[in-house]
Amino acid sequence: MSNKWKIAMFGQKHVLSREGGVEIVVKELSTRMAALGHEVTCYDRRSAHVSGEKIADVSEFQSVRIRSVWTVEKKGLAAMTSSLSAALRTAFGKYDIVHIHAEGPAAMCWIPKLGGKKVIVTVHGLDWARAKWGGFATRYIKWGEKQAVRRADEIIVLSRGVQKYFSETYGRKTIFIPNGVTQPAIQPAEEISSRWGLKKGSYVLFLGRIVPEKGLRYLVEAWKGIRTDLKLVIAGGSSDTDSFVKELRGMADERVIFTGFQQGRVLEELYSNAYLYVLPSDLEGMPLSLLEAMSYGNACLVSDIPECAEVVEDKAAVFRHGNVDDLRRVLQELLDDPGRVGQLRSEASDFIVNKYSWDDVVARTLAVYGSN
Repeated sequence: MSNKWKIAMFGQKHVLSREGGVEIVVKELSTRMAALGHEVTCYDRRSAHVSGEKIADVSEFQSVRIRSVWTVEKKGLAAMTSSLSAALRTAFGKYDIVHIHAEGPAAMCWIPKLGGKKVIVTVHGLDWARAKWGGFATRYIKWGEKQAVRRADEIIVLSRGVQKYFSETYGRKTIFIPNGVTQPAIQPAEEISSRWGLKKGSYVLFLGRIVPEKGLRYLVEAWKGIRTDLKLVIAGGSSDTDSFVKELRGMADERVIFTGFQQGRVLEELYSNAYLYVLPSDLEGMPLSLLEAMSYGNACLVSDIPECAEVVEDKAAVFRHGNVDDLRRVLQELLDDPGRVGQLRSEASDFIVNKYSWDDVVARTLAVYGSN
């Protein structure tokens, strides 16, 4: 292979959308690789944004070519049909590398392999374990995992736990490359103040997809017994989980604010002005929202699952995952102890930015592309 490659990526919904961690990773990889002189094409779904907003028709962004592919816009079918479309395009396209993101889309990795392409799969998490999927979708995603094991030239994983899973389950070697993060600019509470009356330090924040495995039932239930004047802000959109969002709203009291999906300036303000960030997940790949929250200098409270513990080390508070009483206890302690929260804040940003670098992620990923 030459030093400059023709690279195709698919598996994301829309590369510029921030709809989930996959989209953020694909944007960071693709734009940084393009800046280094590689020719990168991203194949997006031809579907609506999770927020219901219209997707901008963009054919190129920062030298990355963006192409939309045929998609059946129904739960369980969107990923399958768009991945099939993208796989066919990449198989017959002039690409050196086809980089597939997530286990469901990896079900199609045999197609670009038939076209003689080098295929890399990044497993962002064990997606078949996510609570929102039913029988067929779960089986299909698991089949995608097995196709990656059989067909992919290399598999990249984002956590040591998932790396151990592939080794023990399949005897398959994988390459551990975690996500990255950049140092953000702190923003004053302007938009969030006018919309929801939020001031600096006046709320506890959860930010992410509104799905069961994020542990939001525990958080909303724990909040009911919390003694505080602060608000709980739940920022994020549905991900084929409208009934779950409705359930959470029914559980919540008047101190809980649901903002819906947010990005841009509002997202930056939410991160910049929280008293505390909470991620109570049962299941993660590598939580980009946690990296981002720490990069803004937030004190964080996370569940003790390995994927969160690996990220925070001793720079955040933890509770026993799935345990509402323990979550309530630790939350109350942090709300009653601003000194401890201040200490966590003082260490968070420098720690996380030094630990996880997108430039390092890109360099290591390109090394995988060039491996024999």
